[in-house]
This record gives sequence, C-alpha cells and structure tokens, in this order.
Amino acid sequence: MSLFDIPQEVLDARPLGAKDFDFLQGRWLIHHKKLAERLVGCQTWCEFKTPAANQLIRGGLGNIDHCRTESGDFYEGASLRLFDKGSRLWRIYWMDTNGATLFPPVEGSFSGTVGLFRGYDQHNGIPVLVEFRWDKTNPETPTWQQSFSADNGNTWEVNWYMCFSRVT
Repeated sequence: MSLFDIPQEVLDARPLGAKDFDFLQGRWLIHHKKLAERLVGCQTWCEFKTPAANQLIRGGLGNIDHCRTESGDFYEGASLRLFDKGSRLWRIYWMDTNGATLFPPVEGSFSGTVGLFRGYDQHNGIPVLVEFRWDKTNPETPTWQQSFSADNGNTWEVNWYMCFSRVT
C-alpha cells in the first residue's frame, strides 16, 4: 500500500537494512496493552484496539503509519520512520493528538527479526531512555513494545505492548 507507486527497480536498489520495515506495509488491527501510569509502580493495564495503515515513502527509505481509536476518548497517532543510508540506522518519530510536536526520535536497527531502537525523552519532567522493540518473527502478527528507563538503562519498565494482526 502506497500513495504513490514506487518502481520495483528503486525498491530493489535500497541498501542493506532499508527493507527492515517492509513487513509493516498495509492495513492492520492493533491490540494495545498500555500501563495506566508510567514509572510509578503501576500494575494496571488498559487494553484497546485500533485500526492502522502503513505506507512506504521516499522510494522505500521510509514509511508512515497512522492509527486511531474508534470508540471511547478520541486518540490518533502516527509514526514516521526514516532510514539513514549513511549510518544504516532507522530513526522513528511519534506524534499524536496529545500535543503538536514530534517526540524525540528513537534510533536503531534490526538484527535478524528483532529490532531495537533507543532515544532520550522526558516523561512528566523526568529524563528517560526510551526503547522500542520490534519483533517480526511472524510478519503476519508482529509485535512492538515500549519501555522506559529512568536510570539510563540499568532498569526498564515495559509500559506499552502492541500485537498487530493483518487486515486483508
């Protein structure tokens, strides 16, 4: 799925690593499991589902996805993923209806079917190291999780988990 068709020869010419997120193209139903509060020892998880869609951009050197709630409080978000040909790393930016900014990027790559991406941000005024972990072992049901560390990576709290199911 793409707004513009990308010639196959352009897709084939991408460097190593630039195809890592190709599995994510198309339409999905995402099952979210999110901590009610982060970094306070909370054990309460909120669960909800959102539809999502992903498309390639920049000749396959990036992609955009978009999801939104269909019931309850309105929430909409989008990821922008950009591949840096020089460093062969991905940068992932997030934006949502909670603010009018892009969150600071996480950066990383895949090793086999697992991708780890890290970056610095703040949560409620607390500096945090953020980690996204993608697992595409089964590309028809990939998973993503977000973790925060308030002590520069010594301890981690998984605070959001998503399981994707392809919509045909």
